[in-house]
Amino acid sequence: MSERPGARPAQPGLATGTAALTCAAAGALALVLGLLVGRPEVAAIGVPFLLTFAWGWFTGPTAPGRVTIERATGLLEAGTVAGTIMLAPPPGAETVRVRVSSPGHRSNEALLAADSPRQVPVEVTTARTGINHLFRTDHVLSGFDSITHTHVHQCGPIPVVVYPASRELAGLPLPPRLQGLTGPHTSRRGGDGDDVRDVHPFVPGDRLRRIDWRVTARRSYDPRTGRLDSLYTRRTFATADATVILVVDSRDAVGPDVSTWGGGRVAAVDEAISLDVAREAATAVARAVVAAGDRVGLDDLGLRRRPVPPAGGRRHLDRITSRLARIAPESFPSTRVRAPQVPAGALVVLFSTFLDDEAARVAQQWRAQGHRLIAVDTLPSLRTGTLDANALAAFRLVRLERTLRLERLRRADVEVVHWTHERGTAHEVAATWRLLVRPRRWRR
Repeated sequence: MSERPGARPAQPGLATGTAALTCAAAGALALVLGLLVGRPEVAAIGVPFLLTFAWGWFTGPTAPGRVTIERATGLLEAGTVAGTIMLAPPPGAETVRVRVSSPGHRSNEALLAADSPRQVPVEVTTARTGINHLFRTDHVLSGFDSITHTHVHQCGPIPVVVYPASRELAGLPLPPRLQGLTGPHTSRRGGDGDDVRDVHPFVPGDRLRRIDWRVTARRSYDPRTGRLDSLYTRRTFATADATVILVVDSRDAVGPDVSTWGGGRVAAVDEAISLDVAREAATAVARAVVAAGDRVGLDDLGLRRRPVPPAGGRRHLDRITSRLARIAPESFPSTRVRAPQVPAGALVVLFSTFLDDEAARVAQQWRAQGHRLIAVDTLPSLRTGTLDANALAAFRLVRLERTLRLERLRRADVEVVHWTHERGTAHEVAATWRLLVRPRRWRR
């Protein structure tokens, strides 16, 4: 069937406002009533209403328009996350109503003129790191006098990778054994280095530039013959690098409010949870390792995923940081029968809340294998004011078990460190880290 000439084509996605329909119905009623009773002045009252409705109907928007969201470029650190909403209204649109919402934040609405394309900056404040889905945008376009409007169209949310704030650590704790043929540290074996090991008679294979002529003249010079009987060389300790393995326990992501642990409530986004603290601590340690010229690797205790092998350099640090930002807990993580394999002689840094026995059991296995182990407690400062009597009793039992678990780790020669995320505690973390950097005597 052919369409009538001049007929308005069907516009999917368009609707008519209730107020506009009411005005059109009132105008039509006045026009019909005036014609029936023979009162032209009554009929004339309805003409403006009908003309206005007709104008808005035929000149309204013919498409929903295009709305996109662009996130800020560069590395985003926890704090303020910014973005930009790009509005491209179609012809016939006069206003656009935009509502932007993000998890844990109140939604904001704005009524904007749709006379030309425009950019609307948006931002949210969050303490959460990792992948955050932000800036869900719902928009409605309206035509002349809001007679016609589009249905609600959604754009986003978009995944935004938020990295933890940078924290500098001075120095690096070293494992009991150093690996590699070269590096920034002095090892216990002989080789090419700077620290003198001893002075030894020259043997085949020694380098000539290592000859100590003063010692040779003092020990081997024969005044009767005026000759040197033998040569003496300086032997040095070889240099090597340290291997540090970061192990993040992603099975727990608990907030400061204990009442949110059961899953009935969601932790506030302006407070860092345990996984945020773990990301910040692991990133700080990785930066310290790379700055010292050593190698660093990454593994996840909660996921059976291929670990990041140890390496050094700026590009490898970016890889570690990106993997840390994407670590997230699984619904039902499997229990490991054995501890993940780490290189021999590596320093293992474990980041966990130690709310159960899994992380502590794995840590004791690593320590029994001869690795130096640093257990970083990532549980934030807790609040229990909203708990009832039963929940408070259960929390006290969990806290007691956790305290005993950490004490057993200390007795097993595991160095336990509590990492604080609150403001003004950076000096405490730095002081604790300096204690770990000090040389120590090892017991097997």
